[in-house]
This record gives sequence, C-alpha cells and structure tokens, in this order.
Amino acid sequence: MKTPLLIIASVLAMALAAPASAECYADYKAKQDGPLRLHYGVAQVSDGNCSPGAAQRELKPRLASAGWTLLNVLATFGPEGLGERQASAGEFYLRY
Repeated sequence: MKTPLLIIASVLAMALAAPASAECYADYKAKQDGPLRLHYGVAQVSDGNCSPGAAQRELKPRLASAGWTLLNVLATFGPEGLGERQASAGEFYLRY
C-alpha cells in the first residue's frame, strides 16, 4: 500500500520541480534620463521563479548597472514567445 503512494509522491515532486528548471524570459520597458531615452527589451531570467515579480527583482539591478531604470515588466514567458518579440526588442533583445 505504501508503494503506490511513494510513486505518486515521486511523480508529483518531479512534476513540480520541472518548471523551476525551464527557460524563462521577460519583456520589459526601461528608461534613461538626461536626455530621456526609452527602450523595450527582452531578457532571460534565471531566478528559477518565472513570474513578473521575480523578473523585476533580477532585471532592476542588471539594467541599473548599465545606466537604465526598469519601468515595468510586461510579461514572463518561455522560449516559445521569443520569436514574436525579437523584432520589437531590436538591439535590446537578450542584451541584459
């Protein structure tokens, strides 16, 4: 009787762990002052938690080190969303 429960628990644990290792990306908007510059970009997020909040925590210091201020994270997504965003992000596609 314990064996089926152990198998179910193992499968459930593996299923929950799989999304944490999946690729995660975020699209965002950022700005620089003096003169004002805005950009839309796409970045890979390696936090392990593919949520807008986790992406914001990771991208804010990354962009700041290059002189940019993160305005907002628009969405987080997997590799399937990269192609449709590449042209819009231009030079800021996977740059930060």
